[in-house]
Amino acid sequence: MRVSHNVSARFDDPNLVSCAGLAPVLSLAERCGLHDLVAERLTVSGAGGANAEVKVPALVAGMVAGADCIDDLDLLRHGGMERLVNGVRAPSTLGTFLRSFRFGHVRQLDAVAARLLANLTAHTPLLAGVDQVAFVDIDDTVKQTHGYAKQGAGYGYSGVQGLNALIGTCSTPTSAPVIAATRLRKGSTNSARGAARLVADAMATTKAAGATGLVIVRMDSAFYNADVIAAVGRAGARFSVTARMDPAVRASICSIADDAWTPIRYPNAIFDDDEQRWVSDAEVAEIDHTAFTSRRQVDHVVGRLIVRRVKRLNPVSAGAEQTELFSAYRYHAVFTDSPLQMLPAESCHRGHAVIEQVIADLKASALAHLPSGKFSANAAWLVCAAIAFNLTRAAGCLASTFHSRATTTTIRTQLITIPARLARSARRLVLHLPRDWPWKTAWQDLFTLTCGPPAAAPH
Repeated sequence: MRVSHNVSARFDDPNLVSCAGLAPVLSLAERCGLHDLVAERLTVSGAGGANAEVKVPALVAGMVAGADCIDDLDLLRHGGMERLVNGVRAPSTLGTFLRSFRFGHVRQLDAVAARLLANLTAHTPLLAGVDQVAFVDIDDTVKQTHGYAKQGAGYGYSGVQGLNALIGTCSTPTSAPVIAATRLRKGSTNSARGAARLVADAMATTKAAGATGLVIVRMDSAFYNADVIAAVGRAGARFSVTARMDPAVRASICSIADDAWTPIRYPNAIFDDDEQRWVSDAEVAEIDHTAFTSRRQVDHVVGRLIVRRVKRLNPVSAGAEQTELFSAYRYHAVFTDSPLQMLPAESCHRGHAVIEQVIADLKASALAHLPSGKFSANAAWLVCAAIAFNLTRAAGCLASTFHSRATTTTIRTQLITIPARLARSARRLVLHLPRDWPWKTAWQDLFTLTCGPPAAAPH
């Protein structure tokens, strides 16, 4: 493929837009009440906080289109964008708006995000089957920052300077995860700090989204904490958390009988980071266990340990002709009160890894930067990023089965950042899109369901 030799370029067409997919996405946001929720719930004081019901959707629209810093929000101000969408604001205006936030305003925006997610699940197949089984996953990540002007930046468990984002997602066996709760914290904070409150928020959002059946909260060993697990119980859910190898857990594992182990073979191999190899074969057993016995009696948690063991191999120090004298194993324990049987419960917990894809999506999108020096502004940015993520996922669910599970980058490339030329016909705005667009059918389905006339109410 070669470019034509007879080509020139001019930035002179006022009727072109580069992201026509914003039209159906913002229409979906409006139908699900984003503007009304912001007007009702968010009250940012001062001149910079005026017109929040316009500025929050503008921030979200920029993030859906690919903005990952405040200056990138200028991508909404080109060609015919002001004819296609209303309420376009300059990046400086939106930056001032974010810097007007305080902690209470961020919590108000959290309430907006939670209620919007509940509305999205009511209008789209975003969480199909949530009334039967739902999974809430909790994890945190450190977003690296640079310079000394970032409030709250510090060195955490990852060894890099940054801010810590605690994230809770909700998913079902047949649907991709959406973000149910977020919290921005200092970079040097412990992973479990504030996790109990986030679990409560994520569970409240999940129930508002229609979860009336079994809900399992999955976490890694950083959240193996009595307060966090107690929060799961108070919310009416079951827990599944990776257990730390403390003396009590080791003692329970040692008491497992030799004939209690069930061999399994994974259809998809698991990569072992410690030994840098793929693991396909393992053995699984379970045993009753009471955790946190060093605390007062009321804090004791009764459950079961589901233990997976893998043979420990050391090909570096052992010669090819050397055979093993006795078997040695590496153990991985999951503490749970799940009603699932042993093997399904072990498989279910491994599904916790799905939250890593959400974190990767965020860092490849709006969370590529935390753009402000003010901590509260960055906390509000994180909440807006979660709203943009959920809106993008909902748009993908309306477009096609493929896009319902596609990454944010894929949905943006195929459905959002599609160029169009604006024209008028019979007093209606018409989008002229590229002919032979490979994802034409999916885009038209999304556009029809969001920009077409609302469905008539049943008689």
